[in-house]
Amino acid sequence: MNVLAFPKGKPMARGSERVEMSHGAGGRAMQRLIADVFHAAFDNAELARGEDQAVLPVAAGRIAMSTDTFVISPLFFPGGDIGALAVNGTVNDVAMSGATPLWLSAGFIIEEGFAIDDLKRIAQSMARAAKAAGVTIVTGDTKVVERGKGDGVFINTAGVGIGAPDIPLGAARIEAGDAILVSGTVGDHGVAIMAHRAGLQFETTIESDCAPLNGLIAALMASGARVKALRDPTRGGLSATLNEFAQAASLGIGIIEEAIPVRAEVFGACELLGLDPINVANEGKLVAVVDARDADAALAAMRAHPLGQEAAIIGTAHADPHHFVTMRTRIGGQRMIDWLSGDPLPRIC
Repeated sequence: MNVLAFPKGKPMARGSERVEMSHGAGGRAMQRLIADVFHAAFDNAELARGEDQAVLPVAAGRIAMSTDTFVISPLFFPGGDIGALAVNGTVNDVAMSGATPLWLSAGFIIEEGFAIDDLKRIAQSMARAAKAAGVTIVTGDTKVVERGKGDGVFINTAGVGIGAPDIPLGAARIEAGDAILVSGTVGDHGVAIMAHRAGLQFETTIESDCAPLNGLIAALMASGARVKALRDPTRGGLSATLNEFAQAASLGIGIIEEAIPVRAEVFGACELLGLDPINVANEGKLVAVVDARDADAALAAMRAHPLGQEAAIIGTAHADPHHFVTMRTRIGGQRMIDWLSGDPLPRIC
């Protein structure tokens, strides 16, 4: 049953402060939950059709689609929450193709006993994030699981965008000599989550960088720079993204530590926590690979956008039969940047 195909009606009765198993059973209680929480946040013409699917107009051309599931703990954190993360994460995945994200679905798995007020807060956050990104949540689903069999709420979002390039962006297009750029400071999201959990106090609050990147990507593409690949460095951080690029392109990548922007607070927190900023997740940054001749134009276009003001050129791709990622350190040495072998920061997205 479509979570968002529901009749309008009276709000939930007083005393219904937490999710119950009946809220996932398909009956009146479920309809009231949906009307009071999701309809109030996501109401739009497509949802008002009350069907089990959205029927969307698509012009001739190519579309892009992505899906992701969000299981972050805590659900609310400095700079965002699971709702904003679910919208922005999928918007960004679609936008990395060069397409314009337009529509999202939203699926909720809610644990019995979850506070209705928190569910409303999450839905309203999703609505704000969708509006900011210029997308519409057009369909979805809800399930309720027994107490102890979930972790508050999990959210799955799928996104569709139009206008994907005829020649898809991707790591396989990267060539030796191409420039590697990052759109801003790395490690903000993951460190915000870890510092919040650990109760670490800093002079300034470290906040997640959770944000929609479709506007920044549009500005980059409009610059005329020959963009080869785009990726948002989420789980595994910058190091994982660069290793993915190197393996897919069958090339090596060399980066410069001093060129990578890292906030002083994030750097200090990483030292306390035994982490490396380049291994820590981001939710509002992108890595772009562009033709070296267009690196300055791409950098200027990114820095002209509010979400790219701290963008930097951090390295280049080069021939390497081993497909290694290496970093020139601040003291002039050379360091291998390998995949993480474990998960030092679990449940961050």
